[in-house]
Order: sequence, then structure tokens, then C-alpha cells
Amino acid sequence: MGMIRLQKYLAECGVASRRKCEEYIAAGLIRVNGDVVTELGTKVDPLADKIEIKGLKLQLKPEKKVYLMLNKPVGYVTTLKDEKGRSTVMELLKGVSEKVVPVGRLDMYTSGLLLFSNDGDFINKVTHPSHETTKTYVVKTRGVPTENDLERLRNGIKIEDYTTSPAKVEMLLTDNKNDVARIRIEIHEGKNREVRKMVEAIGLSTIALKRESIGSLSVEGLEKGEWRYLSDAEVKSILENT
Repeated sequence: MGMIRLQKYLAECGVASRRKCEEYIAAGLIRVNGDVVTELGTKVDPLADKIEIKGLKLQLKPEKKVYLMLNKPVGYVTTLKDEKGRSTVMELLKGVSEKVVPVGRLDMYTSGLLLFSNDGDFINKVTHPSHETTKTYVVKTRGVPTENDLERLRNGIKIEDYTTSPAKVEMLLTDNKNDVARIRIEIHEGKNREVRKMVEAIGLSTIALKRESIGSLSVEGLEKGEWRYLSDAEVKSILENT
């Protein structure tokens, strides 16, 4: 394998995105042959060097890079293990032998497309706002938005301490009798509970929320709770997206 930059090697082992691995190194959480390494760009020999993460004595070996998607049902938290004993998305990945982590997150009450991988570069490509990978959601609201409400979402709306980037917004269903609506919202930031907060900012509440797609990847055709591996073309579509 030869010499390789430490942060790149950690990312390839599925520890986290390369950017996050750089933070781990800078924080002094990585040891190489017993010595704390804080200099970014330090090169290591994976076959000869002993690499420890956060004090865990673990000789890392790169796994085959894998990528998969899950149609997440409501009621599962996006974490590897939950301190409160709640069901996690990892329980749905029956038959997956490789060690993978969720790419981003969906809250417990949001369903739809959730990606998993052990490729740090892929994870960073999907989750970091600078890459502007689009995420498309369909939200069912209590209350019917006006055209002015929709324009506020399209132009960017203040939620808490920041203003969202402009979003693509499409009205799918209006039911004035039952005071509900269904809206498609396309964003690329994906901050914590962002779509729910956007809906709250126009005075409505969320009844149900589903992520339909990430970039060109769609959850269509996948039953709730089911997963599948991504094709080479699907992976390429994300990695080459700019």
C-alpha cells in the first residue's frame, strides 16, 4: 500500500470524513506507534505502523469501499448505538458484513432515503454544504401555505440563528377542507431538522416528512425498511457531482 497521509488513511478506513479525521488529528486524538500526531499531512505505513484512535489500540486495515441505501421507516434513530435503548437504523442492515456508518442523519420521525458507507470522501461529498449535494423532501403540513409563504422558503428564510439558502419549492397537494398540504422542498444544506424548522418559520407544523432523494439517487422502488447496494454508476454520480 505504501506511505499514505494519515487523514486520508483514516477516512479510507471508514473512521469519518477526511475533514473530520483532520479535526481528530489536530485535537491530538490519534497516536502513531505510541506518539500523538497532530501535524496534518503526516504520512504513515498502514502495514507497519500501529495506529490508535482515541486511545483504542486498533490496527486499522482498509476495507473494500461499499455504499448502500436504506428506505428508513419512522421510529428508528440514526446512530450506531443509542443510549436510551431505542431502535437504530443499524438494526435494519441485516446481511451487511462490512462496517459502515450513516451518511448524515434523519431524525427519528423522518422516513426515506438514508445512505451508508465506509468511504470518508463519499461521506464528505454528501454531507458537507460546500459540495451542494441536493436533498429532496416531501413534507405534509398542518395548515396550507400561501404563495407568499412558498416564496419566503424559495428565497431563504431565517430560522433560529441563520438564514437558509434559497430552496426549490413545489406545491404538490392542497386540501383546504382538512387544512393540510403536501410540499416538495429541495435543499443542499441539510442542517439539523432544517426542513421542519423551515415549515415552522411560515407558521405551519409538520405531520409527516420523507426524504425522496439525494442528488440523483432516489428511494423509489425500495420498500420501507429495505436496503440495497449502490451501483458503480450511482456512486460515480455522487462523487463527480460539483
